[in-house]
Amino acid sequence: MVVFERPKSLTDKEFSYCPGCTHGITHRLIAEVIDELEVRGKTVGIAPVGCSVMAYSFFNVDMIQSPHGRAPAVATGVKRALPDNVVFTYQGDGDLAAIGTAETIHSAARGENITVIFINNATYGMTGGQMAPTTMVGQVTSTSPYGRKPEIQGYPIKVCEMLSTIEGAAYVERVSMDCVKNIRAAKKAIKKAFECQIAKKGFSLIEVLSNCPTRWGMSPADSLEWIRTDMMPNYPLGVFKDKEEGK
Repeated sequence: MVVFERPKSLTDKEFSYCPGCTHGITHRLIAEVIDELEVRGKTVGIAPVGCSVMAYSFFNVDMIQSPHGRAPAVATGVKRALPDNVVFTYQGDGDLAAIGTAETIHSAARGENITVIFINNATYGMTGGQMAPTTMVGQVTSTSPYGRKPEIQGYPIKVCEMLSTIEGAAYVERVSMDCVKNIRAAKKAIKKAFECQIAKKGFSLIEVLSNCPTRWGMSPADSLEWIRTDMMPNYPLGVFKDKEEGK
């Protein structure tokens, strides 16, 4: 009897992420959802520039590499051309909330029937640990060595809270990769977002609080604790928009 195996929607290629990073867990959750919904043959993933730039090697579905920040625009074109396919983007905070802010907001405003998986680790993980739009007040990065100061760098952008005000957004939830309980809740949210798309309800986004041990300068265990002690008070978990539930 098989107790545990690799999802069919993941290839057998070894992940290229840093040790302790939870990108790999998030990949697995997405792959499990695709398998469970039996949509692997008609799923298209969009990965832009960032830590997930090699995602086309990891997901065993059709993948497209988009320019930095433009994944929602590419996903819009794919979905409109192939409306019966399941289309998702996989984006980091620097990609989605900086160079890709316009694409994200306007895709939601148009109610594009796509699913966005948004990885928030509060830093530019791939390019050197610079301050990101989601970097928190006081957080030290390579470009905010004295901590982010609102009077100099402004305040962090809270994507779920912002998108919850947009009429075209159908489902928006923030989850976390810090512990087994929250990982299970994250899978449930990702599955609901895909089901929202399949039911043609409109734009959905799942924000995932993820760690970055390398750029945070922490051990993997300490970085997971930091999600709980520092990130969650600034980025509370929960459903921010759910048209089906009237929220």
